[in-house]
Amino acid sequence: MDLITSLTEMRAFSRRTRSGGKKLALVPTMGALHKGHLSLVGRAIEECDAVVVSVFVNPTQFSVEEDLARYPRDLAGDLVTLRPLRVDVVFSPSAVDMYPKEFQTFVEPGAAAVPLEGVCRPGHFRGVATVVLKLFNIVDPDVAYFGQKDFQQTLVVRRLIEDLNLAVKLIVCPIAREPDGLATSSRNAYLSASERQAASVLHRSLRRAEELFRAGETKAARISEEMHKVLATEPRAKVEYVAMVEPARLQPIDLVTPGSVALVAARIGAVRLIDNTVLGSPGGHDDGRRTGGGKR
Repeated sequence: MDLITSLTEMRAFSRRTRSGGKKLALVPTMGALHKGHLSLVGRAIEECDAVVVSVFVNPTQFSVEEDLARYPRDLAGDLVTLRPLRVDVVFSPSAVDMYPKEFQTFVEPGAAAVPLEGVCRPGHFRGVATVVLKLFNIVDPDVAYFGQKDFQQTLVVRRLIEDLNLAVKLIVCPIAREPDGLATSSRNAYLSASERQAASVLHRSLRRAEELFRAGETKAARISEEMHKVLATEPRAKVEYVAMVEPARLQPIDLVTPGSVALVAARIGAVRLIDNTVLGSPGGHDDGRRTGGGKR
């Protein structure tokens, strides 16, 4: 496994790999790797000939009020975590190389970036779309692996691929969870012991939504109401939104059907967490094989 920090060296590796007819995968991360990231890496290893894991804390997706300075960084630990796996390259560029002085060009995402996280984190998806496009241009992967936990982000990336005719296949993998159901996240490290226990309420609210739907409830307002009741049992949880939407454009719905998505965002203390479930799917997720974009 090689560590590459140079954009030029990364491009050279990609050219060599693809010129040899190998299928190249990219797993984009911001580091502080956990089992959710590793599930993406494992899927990439199974399906591709060469795997690049990017580790880059992207400054443009953080607002001035957010935790860029505090975001967990442990490249040495990430390398130790990845070394036993069949990862070919860890790509960890500098912020200066990714965003040189007087950088001015950004990607403006469309409607998929407007609701929910777009309201709570203005400008976030602008930064996400910009860095994803840059990583795609530098690494030039055949396939990119993203996690369902960031459901709205996967829609933004899918739209980016389709609108800009990128020759990248998008694979969305199921959410990795802790034993109590909490979705794995680098931000979980911020939680105190009591906050960590409280955080499981997000998953409990989604589980309640799944129970109601399986019992025949189809009114979105009723399911949302019940999710709020579950969240209200935890005084540390400050809910930002509960939403029942259709999966393609995140439009609010009145009636829930198989494939509808329940999403929740809440702060536990100072830590902001998000989670979701696809209703009517085994385990609350799709089959992990949703794809988008062109094929080489």
